[in-house]
Amino acid sequence: MNSQNYTLLDLSSKVEYALLALLELASNKGKRAPLTMSEITAKQPIPERYLEQILTSLRRAGVVQSHRGSRGGFVLVREPWQITLLEIVTLVEGERKERESSHPPTLERNLVHEIWEQANIASVEVLRSYTLQDLCQQREARLQQGPMYYI
Repeated sequence: MNSQNYTLLDLSSKVEYALLALLELASNKGKRAPLTMSEITAKQPIPERYLEQILTSLRRAGVVQSHRGSRGGFVLVREPWQITLLEIVTLVEGERKERESSHPPTLERNLVHEIWEQANIASVEVLRSYTLQDLCQQREARLQQGPMYYI
């Protein structure tokens, strides 16, 4: 097994789609018109019915706002630098509950759980350290690097 290809933290489609949609909304911040769902799906390959559910939950959570009418669409409520990736993951996935163990604690089990807790803390810190603004800036930087050729 190649540990480079092993994924401990799973990136769910729901979280990925939410981040892609929010990246488009963050990039649109400061422009006059809200982004429509079809404008988002034209730039990002997100199934429209899925996008609708995600935007609805983000609207309920106060991250995006929807505007009705012919010029309707979605806008970010807060600035992109104020929204961390951890916040989005938590909103989309919901709070994770601690697993209850029916097994009695042993020295070995405690050691294993402590290491997993360290891995969890590290992943939370990474997601907390990045914002939607960081995603926008990294995308812009890579677009500036010139054409990418994929074979």
